[in-house]
Amino acid sequence: MIKRGRYFVPPLNDSSDFKELFKYLVSVGAGLPADQTGLPAGSWTPELLASTISQFDSNESGVELRTVQHWFQENDRGISTDNIHWLARVFGCDDPDAVSAWRVELSAANGRLAAKRRDKRSGQKLGVVPTTEAVEGVETDTSGNDPRRADMAKPIRMPGLAGRTEAIFSTHASLGLPVIVFAAATALGLMSFSLNIHSVVFTPPTGMPKQVGFLWAPNWTIVFMALLPAYFAVLINLLRTWKNEWRPNLSKLTDPKSRNPSWAGRVAMASYAYWAVFGVTVAIASGFNWVETHLIPLLTGKAGNWAVDWGRIAIFRPDLISAPSAIVFSGLVFLLNAFGSYLFFTGLIILYSVTDDFVDFVRKLGRSAPVEQRGFVERVGRSIMVGVFRCTSLGLMITILMKLQASFLLSESVDIVEWMAVDGLNAFRSDRMQFYKYGFGQSAPGHYYSFFCLIIIVAVFIVCAARIRAVLAHVGSLNRDAASRIPWVVMNGVMVLLTTTYILVGVFPGFTILLIVSFVVAAYFTIRPASGRKISSTKREYDASV
Repeated sequence: MIKRGRYFVPPLNDSSDFKELFKYLVSVGAGLPADQTGLPAGSWTPELLASTISQFDSNESGVELRTVQHWFQENDRGISTDNIHWLARVFGCDDPDAVSAWRVELSAANGRLAAKRRDKRSGQKLGVVPTTEAVEGVETDTSGNDPRRADMAKPIRMPGLAGRTEAIFSTHASLGLPVIVFAAATALGLMSFSLNIHSVVFTPPTGMPKQVGFLWAPNWTIVFMALLPAYFAVLINLLRTWKNEWRPNLSKLTDPKSRNPSWAGRVAMASYAYWAVFGVTVAIASGFNWVETHLIPLLTGKAGNWAVDWGRIAIFRPDLISAPSAIVFSGLVFLLNAFGSYLFFTGLIILYSVTDDFVDFVRKLGRSAPVEQRGFVERVGRSIMVGVFRCTSLGLMITILMKLQASFLLSESVDIVEWMAVDGLNAFRSDRMQFYKYGFGQSAPGHYYSFFCLIIIVAVFIVCAARIRAVLAHVGSLNRDAASRIPWVVMNGVMVLLTTTYILVGVFPGFTILLIVSFVVAAYFTIRPASGRKISSTKREYDASV
């Protein structure tokens, strides 16, 4: 039987206990989406069932994967009253009548399981009255505490790669992430001193001497010691504020009967995007890139057409660092790059998820919402956009430094500071710098990698800004004066300035002046965005409005 596009099995009304009934329903695929033949598509797994329950609109707390795994195991544990409700919605295909019937059936089966469990405890003293939790068969954790209280006290654990990644940014331990990245980058800098590759002037067979030391590469030093930790700090603050403050308050404004995915369900729906980012950043951009540009050249002693840097200097200067030491050090550097790149791009997914979640809430309000509520919604939307702007502007600064280092390796200057100084002076002279004299025919992967990063970052900013502005217009913006439009103009202008700077790096003489100006402007508005209101004030203003 098909009900609401899912394979429905009516209640059996037999003498099965919960374990027997659950095992049967899982085996026949009750509640799964039905295919064209009317049969269930796929089969139930603990991960799939936990994800399905977590996606129910009114289930803010979700369900732990460990709890669902207990249902699949051969044991005498039952199920709590709350989880009976969610399981009834799964097997009842979210049909009100079917859900009610399955709640009765599951509760009766759970009671029969509790009765069997009491019969097995023949060694217990007579006259002991079982507690309500024992009758209901509540899932208990190893500490023996009430699981419903534990669910409220502990952070929600979402299964899968997406859930674990989201937890990195939203738990109490998340504040240590920027410190970890900074400490790892500092440790690599100290290791470069020990390996004597922190500052190396290399003279190629044909061309000018060039500084290729590790500490002279801004894409490894400034990025991982300053910009990336700042990006993580801003993202963590935005996500935690959204989950703990803004989202619960917006939930109070919407109709409880309206269907809106829980945050856990929204994260679970993006699981494929998380896996795609993991494959691209870890397997390709870091793993394959390291093997192709560092491991193979160091093993074969042939630099190929790659520009010589701190990672390949062992091929030409084995007196400074041996090939095995260079392999280990470059491997650690690219391991940090894999970790940072993955979290950076999943951070962009989180930015979009927060925006998408906000848009879904606001669309349910409409223009009929009171003025106070619409004012609160607008302030939250602008605060979210400020967070998106901060993260994406920091991301563009990272991509600019990546291209800057790649362009320097193909230039004819000795070190990057001299190169930028001469470029700044060239803006006032008639001659032109030659960026590709050094190692003609060579290439730097940073050019291509940074370009794709640029496209993704700009796309996230444009999409988030467009959706937030559109949904605020849907509910009716309260502030239509010129002052209220200034933050949007400033954010768009800074992004255009940073994008233009990226395009002109290493191409247009005098780009250094534009780079300095854009970094100063972006840093100023990132630290003190022209939002007109403090983000932390939204909760206080919301409380005053309701």
